[in-house]
Amino acid sequence: RYRGLTLVLTFLCYTSYHLSRKPISIVKSQLHPNCSAFGPNPRNDSNSSTWCSWAPFDGDNYKELFGALDNAFLVAYAIGMFISGIFGERLPLRYYLSGGMVLSGLFTLLFGLGYFWDIHVLWFFIVMQVCNGLVQTTGWPSVVTCVGNWFGKGKRGLIMGIWNSHTSVGNILGSLIAGVWVSSAWGLSFIVPGIIIAAVGIICFFFLVEYPEDVGCSPPLHHAASDEDPGGVTCSEKDPEGITSSEGPLSISGQSSRDHLNSPKEPGEEPEAISFLGALRIPGVVEFSLCLLFAKLVSYTFLYWLPLYIVNVAHFGAKEAGDLSTLFDVGGILGGIFAGLISDYAGGRATTCCVMLVVAAPMLFLYNHIGQNGIGTSIAMLVVCGALVNGPYALITTAVSADLGTHESLKGNAKALSTVTAIIDGTGSIGAALGPLLAGLISPTGWNNVFYMLIAADVLACLLLTRVVVKEIRGWCGPMARQRGY
Repeated sequence: RYRGLTLVLTFLCYTSYHLSRKPISIVKSQLHPNCSAFGPNPRNDSNSSTWCSWAPFDGDNYKELFGALDNAFLVAYAIGMFISGIFGERLPLRYYLSGGMVLSGLFTLLFGLGYFWDIHVLWFFIVMQVCNGLVQTTGWPSVVTCVGNWFGKGKRGLIMGIWNSHTSVGNILGSLIAGVWVSSAWGLSFIVPGIIIAAVGIICFFFLVEYPEDVGCSPPLHHAASDEDPGGVTCSEKDPEGITSSEGPLSISGQSSRDHLNSPKEPGEEPEAISFLGALRIPGVVEFSLCLLFAKLVSYTFLYWLPLYIVNVAHFGAKEAGDLSTLFDVGGILGGIFAGLISDYAGGRATTCCVMLVVAAPMLFLYNHIGQNGIGTSIAMLVVCGALVNGPYALITTAVSADLGTHESLKGNAKALSTVTAIIDGTGSIGAALGPLLAGLISPTGWNNVFYMLIAADVLACLLLTRVVVKEIRGWCGPMARQRGY
């Protein structure tokens, strides 16, 4: 029950994080719409074709300004993430996570109030984005650490693949909520998500359980002797709920668990949190971090620019484009689950990522050239591209991060999970910042060039995993050769 509660609460937490990030991509098309669709200009003192746009986004450089808004959030997020993991290892995760969510709700709400306060200066929106980017870094290291504390390695890929659908669910809900008010009062597209994330943060403060030991349970096995071990937890008789694990071998026998819980911890027994450089030395951290940089570049370019691309190319309205863009996130849910399931079965996280990235490149090319030929084709291509783009991204930020944060080289030191997660996601966030920025700079030259940039990023992400893939293949070939008598 505690594990189920942890999954549900952390799922809701990060759903609300992404729910509060999505509105900006929906509102962009309303800040600089096609004013001719609104009829004649009611302003007698102006003949501008952008009379219905929201200053300062009413100029010809509006795409560059949108890119600046995206970059303000993403650069602050990338910088803050490297610091956030260090704090996450040293502060109570429940306070850290819930405090960050309340602050994120505040800055999201303030951005929306710019509509009602009639603010037309760029710096206000930039500052809100920077502040929001910094406080949102409290989220990912905290939720991954909480889930990693409760679940061992055995079925981690599948469990976290399903759990990681919070990213896409948050994007879908954010799009739908923002779409309700985007054409009437776009400020509410930010205010409502801001209230939601703050409310979920308060719920998290009262109910989240950080460690199994906090409720009389022993931690799961992170390095099982058998591949069939599901990494379950077991609870002692002191637990008022009397909870026991019904799956797999126990991480500690009942008697040893009670002895462990009854014996007081000496101050010297508590391991020190790992250093930044120490986390970088864990095998695979650098490769997966750099791979995520390019994978997240592609994912976040779609996150921030897909609705505007659909408006410009398929000529849908703002609400219709926002609703259609949610199909990319539906594909992301399926891709994350599929990637986790396959990587658990095959025992190869890097190989799974590499195969999906290789297939994603031609699919992106096809979507750009035939994706708008009909509504059926567009729906199918968006789902397929979403699965292939977000599958590797989801796998690296969840199961891979948890695997590396509990790597055998750490010798049981659990004070590394938050730092490793932050390094991997922080490096990926550099790509998340570069993608929308490059899209804003390249899109005036044509959308074809944007897609060529995305395809190149996918190929680079695949190449960066080559060494880890070769190591995994050698690991598979060794047992096969021994079985054949070589």
